[in-house]
This record gives sequence, structure tokens and C-alpha cells, in this order.
Amino acid sequence: MNLELEVQNATSTQALPAEADFRQWVRAALEGRRDDTELTLRIVDSEESRELNRRYRGQDRPTNVLSFPFEAPPPVVTSLLGDLVICAPVVTQEAREQGKAEADHWTHLVVHGVFHLLGYDHLNDAQAEEMEGLERGILEGLGIADPYA
Repeated sequence: MNLELEVQNATSTQALPAEADFRQWVRAALEGRRDDTELTLRIVDSEESRELNRRYRGQDRPTNVLSFPFEAPPPVVTSLLGDLVICAPVVTQEAREQGKAEADHWTHLVVHGVFHLLGYDHLNDAQAEEMEGLERGILEGLGIADPYA
């Protein structure tokens, strides 16, 4: 698999996973689903997350992960999958509140976001069951417990 991953650090949070970790997690989510892929992963603070969440989802609060799939106009063929935006302070807070290792929560949110870029969603029970099942399998392969348990 050819992966072009740009990691943009736009947060004041100091303790972030290494770029190699992000690359491993993205690859795990894409394995067997896409060959050539380009995507951007932007790590942000609460203010930027809140603004993007308000602008694109109508929710006036920061959120853990936002996905922005790229849809090329016909007849353009591209390996560009889209952009993920992850809010570092929300990841830290959620991990603490949920009693999870912060690295495990980062892994889950990257995998979850990539699945959104691939077109998966959880708007109804059937979609959620499919998406969560795929996530569980990938996370288990990475040695991470079921985040939905």
C-alpha cells in the first residue's frame, strides 16, 4: 500500500503520538480497502475544532474527530481520500473520563475517522454495528481492547 500522510500539528498539546503511530493506525484501517491513498491528519485545539464543528455540523462545541472526505469531480481520478481533524484536548479528556489509555483512544479515533472517510457511518443501528465491528477487528489486531465495551 502506498500511503501519503501529512500530519499537521496545530495544537498546543505537547504529548502527541508519533507520526509513525499515526501512519500505522491509518494503514491498519486502510488495509485491504485501498491501495494508493493520500490524506491529511490535522491535530487541533478546542477552538478550531469547535469552529469546524459549528460550521460543518451545526454543533457549537469541540468534538473528538471530524472527517472531510474528498470527492473528485468526474472524470478526475485521484488517490486523495480526504482530511481528518482530531482535537487533542478532547481526546485527552475523553480518555480520562472513559478510563482508557490515551494512546488507545487516539488509535480508535484515527481508525474511526478513516472509516468515515471511506464512507462508513453510524447513523442507524445497522450502520453502527457494521462500522463498530470493523473497528473492533482492527483495534484487536493492534492489541487494543474493545472501545465500545
